[in-house]
Amino acid sequence: MYEHGPANGTLMMLPIDQGLEHGPIDFFDNPDALDTDWVLRLAVAGKFSGIAYHIGLAEKYHKAYAGRVPMVLKVNGKTNIPSDDDSFSSCDATVEDAVRLGASAVGYTLYVGSPAQDVDIAQANEVRRDCERYGLPLIVWSYPRGSAIKAKGGQDSLYAVDYAARVACEIGADIVKLNVPNSEVPAPSAPKPYDTLVMDELDGLRKVVKSAGRTLVLVSGGSKMGDDATIHKARLAMEAGCVGLIFGRNMWQRHWDDAIAMAGRMHDLMKEFGDA
Repeated sequence: MYEHGPANGTLMMLPIDQGLEHGPIDFFDNPDALDTDWVLRLAVAGKFSGIAYHIGLAEKYHKAYAGRVPMVLKVNGKTNIPSDDDSFSSCDATVEDAVRLGASAVGYTLYVGSPAQDVDIAQANEVRRDCERYGLPLIVWSYPRGSAIKAKGGQDSLYAVDYAARVACEIGADIVKLNVPNSEVPAPSAPKPYDTLVMDELDGLRKVVKSAGRTLVLVSGGSKMGDDATIHKARLAMEAGCVGLIFGRNMWQRHWDDAIAMAGRMHDLMKEFGDA
């Protein structure tokens, strides 16, 4: 947070875990990004705070970039082939792997509201305990999923994202990755008072940040957007009190010159925030 990226206490992360989570389809817009070395060069040239990926990519590619870009080892994941109704990400790596590979933090996906959440929370607890044992921060990808969430306003509703933020805090996450809630329209099927609660997008995200307590919040970039929409989401996140951004497809789905230019615009924006 103070030696890489904007280096002012904020975070500008580059995730490349989508190959497992979404499949090769995400690389059609920019086939160069199939080469993880290309993405790592982007992380260095774009002055990102760190890169997040699964163990296979970490073992095959990170050694040449050690010391130049910090690593977050993502220790669980799944494909998107099964239905979201039974979402659960089993571990494909351990915290010990993260230590062995020189990671600076560990990433874990938790599906809030899934029928498998009892197993998920128990698995997350084991990861958290190992992180504490080895002194590594835990970043939780806290995503509302499943038919129960769909029946109570949807996974992007203010109710769902606000709940996901609080869950991450209470299970011991140091940082939580969240989507921006859709707070500008009511969700009549959500529990009270969320069924009638309407806020502009900034106040909605501020509420989520407050619910996260002392767990720092990163905003996910999501699917690729245009330049103005990408900058808007980044500014929204920082003005709402988030610690930073974790934008993947909105970076590496752009071709090199455009990606570098967008990274530069992010740096310019984030100079306005932080404490250095």
